[in-house]
Amino acid sequence: MSGLLQDRVVVISGVGPGLGTTLARRCAEQGADLVLAARSAARLDRVATTITDMGRRAVTVATDITVDSDVNELARSAVEAYGKVDALVNNAFMHPSMKPFGETTYTHIRDSVELTVLGALRTTQAFTPALAESKGSIVNLSSMVIRHSDPLYGPYKLAKSALLAMSQSLSSELGGRGIRVNSVAPGYIWGEILQEYFEDQARQSGVSVDAIYQAAAAQSDLKRLVTEDDVASAIVFLLSDLAAGITGQTLDVNCGEYKA
Repeated sequence: MSGLLQDRVVVISGVGPGLGTTLARRCAEQGADLVLAARSAARLDRVATTITDMGRRAVTVATDITVDSDVNELARSAVEAYGKVDALVNNAFMHPSMKPFGETTYTHIRDSVELTVLGALRTTQAFTPALAESKGSIVNLSSMVIRHSDPLYGPYKLAKSALLAMSQSLSSELGGRGIRVNSVAPGYIWGEILQEYFEDQARQSGVSVDAIYQAAAAQSDLKRLVTEDDVASAIVFLLSDLAAGITGQTLDVNCGEYKA
């Protein structure tokens, strides 16, 4: 039985130890071949091995998406390897400062916007010709911070809100060329990165990691946090033909903690 992404070529930026790795696996399970991009070549090679062990192909390109030449090389390598590109997922991530604007440096804010917003714009522009040929799809990773105004997430919300506005405008700009552009806005994603953060919080407050988890999950309708697979499922859906009529939209994946 063919998968939702059978024989399609999916480019994923920001392939780290969390969502990017899980998403690569889930795309391969649905029949896709992958182009994996991140700053760490060693990490990419490990993920690529997992993909090829599943019987799909994977190309790795060490890429800093804040550097024009790196992004251009990523696009060139992808098309050279496969002859086409069907989908792009902008997944690069920068840790929030976890401080209000008054305590966050302008350097951090600039770096966040450069990576989150302009990095996604670079990759989008570099892959637009190939995606126009394939009538492809782009998914940008937003965040549930766009749904609240917690001061500790102000600088992070600035970047993610700008990314969302850009995504909506790109949907209008690129729609005439057959390219769909959507966003996924996850809540806290339970995985290695969040677990390490909760462990640090638990040490500081003298409670268990489970207590930290339960306090965070209590805010959601489902009383749990989303998993990497939950978010990956939403992305795979938006990349697939099941979402052929959906563009310019944001799919919230937060177990009901916030309503759009």
